[in-house]
Amino acid sequence: MKRIFAFLVFIVLMSCNRNPSGADTAIITVSIAPFKYFIEEIAGEDFKVNIIVPPGASPHIYEPYPEQISNLRRSKAYISNGFLGFERAWLDRFYEINKTMVKLSLGDKIDPISSGHRHEGNHVEGTDPHYWVSPKCAMGIASSVKDLLCSLNPDEKRRYESNFDTLLSKIAEADSLAESLFSGAAAGRSFMIYHPNLGYLARDYGLEEVPVESDGKEPPPSRLTELIYLARAENIRTIFVQKEYDSRNANTIALEIGAKIIVIDPLSEEWLSATIEIITELHKSFTENI
Repeated sequence: MKRIFAFLVFIVLMSCNRNPSGADTAIITVSIAPFKYFIEEIAGEDFKVNIIVPPGASPHIYEPYPEQISNLRRSKAYISNGFLGFERAWLDRFYEINKTMVKLSLGDKIDPISSGHRHEGNHVEGTDPHYWVSPKCAMGIASSVKDLLCSLNPDEKRRYESNFDTLLSKIAEADSLAESLFSGAAAGRSFMIYHPNLGYLARDYGLEEVPVESDGKEPPPSRLTELIYLARAENIRTIFVQKEYDSRNANTIALEIGAKIIVIDPLSEEWLSATIEIITELHKSFTENI
């Protein structure tokens, strides 16, 4: 490993007697940036959010830095995805570092999609972890986060519940938008994406996700040929690529079929705007392909 865990523990232990700035603000650690959105929408600035996987990093193989571990040690709670590859390697260690923090696995409330896809480092994830991109799944995320926040700060329960209702209305608007845009002629349409990040969105709104990756690896020439034929048959003229991924293989297909590349950001801290952008770009790709 690039950053040996024993070294991280040493750094944490050395910092135990320090009084870091901002110590008066309770900390909640989250595995990925989108979960921060739900905390802040419900609790405002009541908590400092420590994000383990920063923007631009892969949540499948990430290894945390000492500062993140130091914040983890002082956290009141940890919100995990439950299915991400890096959590398999790190969660038990996180819980050893801070045995008193409350644990919330958002994946426990999700109807999971089986995956078995490999990722960088030959990592196998048996369940698709990308559920947060779907507004229908986001409703369950918001509910679980609200319950956690109310338990951590019961004096603010009434405010949190009011903010939760407002948040649910925003998520419902995204859900209604997706239902409207993907109904009728758009229903059942296929879209191509480099890394299979939109499986739950596809399932919940009647779409079909076609990944460029082959078992988490760059596709061999035979797979590229297969994808090119499929794209032509399905009249696919847009290929989606997540911000964190190399787009070279997607560009190869795009050049062959005359498609354009659209970069999306499912790991954005601004969950609502990022999700609405993904929904609208998907719909645009369907209507432009007609």
